[in-house]
Amino acid sequence: MNETVVCVVGNVATQPVYREPASGPSVRFRLAVTSRYWDREKSAWTDGHTNFFTVWANRQLAVNVVASVEVGQPVVVQGRLKVRTEVRDGQQQWASADIDAVTIGHDLARGTAAFVRAAKPEAQPAVTRPEPNWETPRPADSPAETKVGAGQEKRQQAQEPAMVT
Repeated sequence: MNETVVCVVGNVATQPVYREPASGPSVRFRLAVTSRYWDREKSAWTDGHTNFFTVWANRQLAVNVVASVEVGQPVVVQGRLKVRTEVRDGQQQWASADIDAVTIGHDLARGTAAFVRAAKPEAQPAVTRPEPNWETPRPADSPAETKVGAGQEKRQQAQEPAMVT
């Protein structure tokens, strides 16, 4: 609910690493985001500081990322930002910024892409169970109607409208 959702534009810095644990497909890669600014003294665009994010994608998004994204490509990533800090075995404290991606796409401001719809994953065959009988049998009107045809005549008579004069 109170999550930090970000949208970052950058270049893929590492080859996506695909894994398929029991919880489903997962992929991660590093994303380099470099700010650019106009340098008035040089009258040119200049690169600023580069931030690196570890992007995580799961399920079908992971499968599509590993098939579509390569190192150096410009991408747009939207997802939840998670900043972690750790100290490892007497080393200096370090921080890592991860993005749990909701959507990833190529930056079409810097190139073209051809979209191909992913094939739907094959569903596991369902175990067939007999269909329950939901119909309630009609109650017999009288014991004489157990003969074939007798009940049909009574029902037809009841369906015909009576004429009142």
